[in-house]
Amino acid sequence: MTQETPGRPDARRVPCVGGVVVHERRLLLVERGHAPSAGLWSVPGGRLLSDEDPREGCARELLEETGLVVSVGDLVGTVERDAPSGGVYVTDDFVCTVVGSPSELVAGDDAADAGWFSRHEVEALDAHGMLAPGVLDALDGWGVLDLLD
Repeated sequence: MTQETPGRPDARRVPCVGGVVVHERRLLLVERGHAPSAGLWSVPGGRLLSDEDPREGCARELLEETGLVVSVGDLVGTVERDAPSGGVYVTDDFVCTVVGSPSELVAGDDAADAGWFSRHEVEALDAHGMLAPGVLDALDGWGVLDLLD
């Protein structure tokens, strides 16, 4: 389906999801193994499958990328990002809670690495150009950074 994007007429909109997971004042991030943002850290997530419910897609993506089973809660925010092959990724980010042990974290699928980060560590990743563009601003705007130490 093609929808118009403000400022980008006829840009193909690709529905995506992400999971914002905070556990013991640490934020779950993955290092992207593929474009966009290969080699940079970001909130885990990815494209929705055809006709997939966004919350189910979010739980699937987190399991694939981190090995963690999560309970998907409320929508925390939406971001738009240019897709490398054209179009726009439209990502709905949901608050998620780990079901089971967070120590079961393991990078998988297109994640090269995964880890838990304090506020200071997230800000340091951004300062060193290692955080995907716009992630820090989105997390700050949504109040997520206030949940970290």
